[in-house]
Amino acid sequence: MTTRDVSIRMPSEMAAEVERLARAGDMTPGRLVRRAVARELRRLRSRAARAAPCDPQTTKGLAMELARAEGWADLDRRLARRGCRIAPTGGGVALFDMAGRKLCKGSEVGAAYRDLVRRFREGMPGHPHGAVGLDGPGADPLLE
Repeated sequence: MTTRDVSIRMPSEMAAEVERLARAGDMTPGRLVRRAVARELRRLRSRAARAAPCDPQTTKGLAMELARAEGWADLDRRLARRGCRIAPTGGGVALFDMAGRKLCKGSEVGAAYRDLVRRFREGMPGHPHGAVGLDGPGADPLLE
């Protein structure tokens, strides 16, 4: 890998903190900054990949399976036949391939978590938001 010099400006307090942390980690300030920048770049790339729009061909087939499913177990079987699975993400759900790569958010294929809960009349097993969207005790553990 080739390298090049890059100059950056930062507040004096920040520069002093970089130097202190570098000494504590037995490294140069440059190495500390390179590591921090590399971590941030990985995080930003990951976020950009998650935000990528779904492939229309993929979503069409998955939307059909979601529409036909009669419950969580049935949905799991249908998606597995297509080589993917549904899993909780944040307050909703997303579809992933079997290698764990995110294909799309559930809402992008007409399967917002709240809508699926209402349709199946129960929360997704293991979902942290329980049966959000249904009335009654246990409907949403975060609201109790």
